[in-house]
Parts: sequence; structure tokens; C-alpha cells
Amino acid sequence: MASSDGPNAQQQAAARITLGVLNAVDGDRAVTQRRIAADLGIAVGLVNAYLKRCVNKGLIKVQQVPTRRYAYYLTPKGFAEKSSLTASYLLYSFEFFRQARASCETALAEAAGRGWKAVILIGRSDLAEIALVCALHHPLRIVAVVDADAAGGTTFASLPLVATIEAVAGPFDGALITDIANAQAAHDVTVAALGAARVLVPDLLAPGIAAPKNGGGDA
Repeated sequence: MASSDGPNAQQQAAARITLGVLNAVDGDRAVTQRRIAADLGIAVGLVNAYLKRCVNKGLIKVQQVPTRRYAYYLTPKGFAEKSSLTASYLLYSFEFFRQARASCETALAEAAGRGWKAVILIGRSDLAEIALVCALHHPLRIVAVVDADAAGGTTFASLPLVATIEAVAGPFDGALITDIANAQAAHDVTVAALGAARVLVPDLLAPGIAAPKNGGGDA
């Protein structure tokens, strides 16, 4: 479980995205939202939301340039925030890895204890990468990663990356939630598709996920 005096997984994800956006703008004022999304592995809409948030906070200024494009500039406040987030990221990155690994080990051990042999991951993230490493210690396979923003024919760590659970090729026993930024939505969609009995949540994400209002219906 995450320490009560430190940021939870969702807060860490938000800080990481904000830092990524600030770094992208600082590195290239003409950078596009699509490019930022590709570099960070998130949806363009999410990048747009974070840019607007940064503008509202006075961290970034936007100027329209020819050909209907926009240039982004870090304000002095933005530079200060980027430095602060960088320091915080370095401080908590090791702690996040420690907690994430322990959470994934526990969840995968439970999956193996249930007799699961094949598992899918729900969400492309740092947590998914850690889960892939942890899976090597258990008698099961990760067969695919599901991410709503996945493009056709793409992969994640050499595994098929698909946009929906229905697009997973081949059988699997259950799913592990690894979407940090949108854990609740990922959980609800997965439970609706598979039933609560086939969905596991790492301890790291559990505090931020409520049980589905309809009870999720076991498969």
C-alpha cells in the first residue's frame, strides 16, 4: 500500500504527465500535442487537458503562429514548477518502483494461486512494465496489454497492444489493472466485460478504486 504521507499512484501519474508536458514545451516551443502524446504514451485529449491546466495555472503561455498552429512558452513560474516536479519525481521514483513491484508480486501470486495461466494487463504504463518483469517469477504468462489509445498492429514490450479486451487474440484467465492515470475507468470497463472474479487490482491502485455500483457480476 502507498505511504499515507506521500503521493498515491494517481497523483504520481499526474505529476509525471505535467512534468512531461513542461519538458516538451521547454525543449520545443513548436511541439504539437500529438507529438507530446506519442512521447508520453497518452491520449491527445489528455495532453490537451494538461496543457489547459498548465495555462490556467500560469505555467505555460500560448501564442498563435502562422498556419493555424500554436507556440507554447514556459513562464518563470513554469520553469520553477518544472524544477520542483523534477526533484519530486527523483525523490519518489524509487519508492514508486518498490511499491509497484511489491503490489504486482502480490497480485500475480494471487493469480497463480487461482490457477490462472494467462493474464492480460489493462493499461499501458510504468506499472505494466513492472508487472511484466514480476510475471517472470510466477507460473503464468502475460499475453497482451489492453489500452484504449492503442493503434492497430502496435506492441508493448514485444506483446500485442490492443484497444479493447475483445481484440485480445487467444484465451486468457483474467486481467490485472495497470492503468495508473485512469484506474477507476479501466477497472469498471474490465469488470463489466469479464466479471469481478476475473479482475485483480494491485494494492498500489486499490485505494483509488471503488467497487462497481452494480456489483460487477462475477463471471
